[in-house]
Amino acid sequence: MFHLFMVLLRMIKRYINFLKSEKLVRKLVLIQLISYFGAWFSNVAIYTLLIQMNVSVMIIALVAALHFLPGALIAPFSGAIIDKYPPKILLKTLIIIEIIATFLLTLVSDASYIYLLYILVFIRMGAASFYFTTEMSLLPKLLKNESLHIANEIQSIVWSLSYTVGMALSGFFVYKFGVMMAFIVDGFMFIVALLLLLPLELPKNKNIVEQKILLMMKDTFTYIKSNPVILALITLHATVGFTAYDALMVLIVDYYYSDLLAVSLALGLLNSFRAIGLVIGPLFISKLINNSSLTYLFILQGLTLFIFSSFLDSFYLTLFTSIIVGLSATTLWSYTYTLLQHHTDSAYYGRVVAYNDMFFLLVASFSGFLIGFLANFKVSLVSITDIFGVIFILCGLYYIWLKNKFVLKEVK
Repeated sequence: MFHLFMVLLRMIKRYINFLKSEKLVRKLVLIQLISYFGAWFSNVAIYTLLIQMNVSVMIIALVAALHFLPGALIAPFSGAIIDKYPPKILLKTLIIIEIIATFLLTLVSDASYIYLLYILVFIRMGAASFYFTTEMSLLPKLLKNESLHIANEIQSIVWSLSYTVGMALSGFFVYKFGVMMAFIVDGFMFIVALLLLLPLELPKNKNIVEQKILLMMKDTFTYIKSNPVILALITLHATVGFTAYDALMVLIVDYYYSDLLAVSLALGLLNSFRAIGLVIGPLFISKLINNSSLTYLFILQGLTLFIFSSFLDSFYLTLFTSIIVGLSATTLWSYTYTLLQHHTDSAYYGRVVAYNDMFFLLVASFSGFLIGFLANFKVSLVSITDIFGVIFILCGLYYIWLKNKFVLKEVK
């Protein structure tokens, strides 16, 4: 136990020292934390609202999918735009869009506004995804090698922390203050992020691409086609999108625990414990992972889902096992992302990252639809969880094939 504690302290110190030495990255991380937190904070409010409306399983699954689908649809254009225009202009515009869309969510008061909810979730999450892609394409231009890997680890922790803790705290907030107040507070968080971004001096693209956007998209397809390892790595990273099982968590709470606790409170607790795993996982695992051991991490993710599914009928054991489920996910995300960056030419960072995010978000969106489809056909939630476990074991086998086919550069 003492050894694990010392490892934890060393990893935390490593991140702190890195952020102290990289002033610009430190500021970007702070803004990212607030804006990503805001992007997910009102999610529990949205899901609570849907359950209060007594909507079908498929509508819940559709809303879960809509949190990821917009990023996938705009990715072919966003990548070209990122390589063509200054990043600060893009980041400011995207946060403003998120502010407007979030405040407009207060208009959704009952089921008659469900289509407005679809539109606002689509716009808001599309802007959030675009923001994320813009920032991730900026990092390789600021950092190299080990520094880039550390930055990606921090980014993945921030994303995971925002993703789950945002929903966790939202659950408690919605329980105490209600759905509409959550939307209002969320909007003000985006305003804070914008105010922090405005004075920030971001480097402009050194090599602004002068091609028209459609020609840039065509050029990107040609580049990826001529570099099959990039397509293989994009596919590998996309498989991590199967960890986006928000719809499953909502259905588990609604089916098993709605008589025990308020839905928003149960969701908040479940995501709180899941967040613990997502945040502490990299502190212990990241140093152990390299190109040779990555296979075992995929398999571990699958095995933990089997454990999680075994205790769904016990709320307290589900809380504990949700920590275990989260341990591998963050490192899987950051390591596969860094692998792709290491194999991409700098002139194509924005576009390749955008296409990578497109595939990732398509898989995440598909996960939501798959959960809804299976649940609609009366497949048990235990079986659905086990199906996702099998998927991750298959992903581990895919990585073995990829590693044998291509000579991969080591991340560290």
